[in-house]
Amino acid sequence: METEPVPAPHRAPDRVPAALGVLTERPVSLYAAAVLRIGYGLLYLVFLLREFPHRDEIWGPGSPWTPELARQLFDQTGWGSILTLSDNRAYFEACYALALAASALFALGWRTRAVSVLFAVVVASFHGRAIFMTDGGDNLILLMSLYLVLTACGRRWSLDARRAGLQAGGADAEARLPVDRGAVDRVAGGLGQHLRASRRTLTAVLHNCGMFVIAAQVCFLYGSAGLYKVQGASWGNGTALHYVLNLDLFRPWPGLSLMVDEHDVLIALACYLTVLLQVAFPFVLFGRLKYPVLTMLLGMHLGIAVLMGLPLFSGAMIIADAVFLPDRFYLALGRLWRRTARGAGSGGTADVPRTPHARTPRAQVPAQSEPVG
Repeated sequence: METEPVPAPHRAPDRVPAALGVLTERPVSLYAAAVLRIGYGLLYLVFLLREFPHRDEIWGPGSPWTPELARQLFDQTGWGSILTLSDNRAYFEACYALALAASALFALGWRTRAVSVLFAVVVASFHGRAIFMTDGGDNLILLMSLYLVLTACGRRWSLDARRAGLQAGGADAEARLPVDRGAVDRVAGGLGQHLRASRRTLTAVLHNCGMFVIAAQVCFLYGSAGLYKVQGASWGNGTALHYVLNLDLFRPWPGLSLMVDEHDVLIALACYLTVLLQVAFPFVLFGRLKYPVLTMLLGMHLGIAVLMGLPLFSGAMIIADAVFLPDRFYLALGRLWRRTARGAGSGGTADVPRTPHARTPRAQVPAQSEPVG
């Protein structure tokens, strides 16, 4: 007996349990989270290494913005920093070494749950200590470091994922041994199963909420920047970039800036395209149009890094845009990388036909398995 189709309004409530199931069953965009972890960990590590010769003038006891001034500001803003706990130079050097180690371990994905908290504390402390010496990139890295604490960003492309894969292989081998644990398993199995299920649900909810907040933050950043530009007359008449290219503060390569500034039409088109991309960004994320938009934004940020001398800000924005690429993109990228590495490792002999007598005995070929993550 056939039943009549249920009208669409009655099916709408069924979407709520489906959405809750997606939110609670499994973490989404694990590869994108891994890219964010690796990107921001490496970016902040490079930033700290780049400023290593000037660390004392920026964050140390010899800074013009002294630790005492920083503490007075913290009393007004409620901020905090581990760098102001002591004015001792040895303590500052130890904090700097800790920041370098935390950035490297976070990028590698070693004990990611604990190290992500340490990385967020380090970024917040260094940001608050020299809050008047930032260029915008620090602000975004600070926000992303806090959001990534909620995510399972160590599930893919990390030392944690490699260790989990090795442990899973050992557990499979142990499970094949003839060991009878019936009495113990029956007593603890039920409670342990419920605890594991609760942990998986909590991890999935926190991760998915964290990734949603990261995506919303990037959309808000682009949208607000575009709407702010629309209100400016210089962006409306296409001359905003002309004035930017003639500011000495943002001219690391004066000759290059002057050469670009000679093309008035291209400068005007770049102004209009920048506003269009930023305003339209939140509305193109649910279709294939986001790929050309992300590509153009990549070019825009590379131009900002080179022409305006803001590599930290551009790098932070490029890494943030990676959250909108699906996992299948990163999986395809990984397969392409493995094929390229395999072809390079074979020395260009991969396409040479093998003779019938050059067969490798099957007993000499070990079983292959792909590691988890």
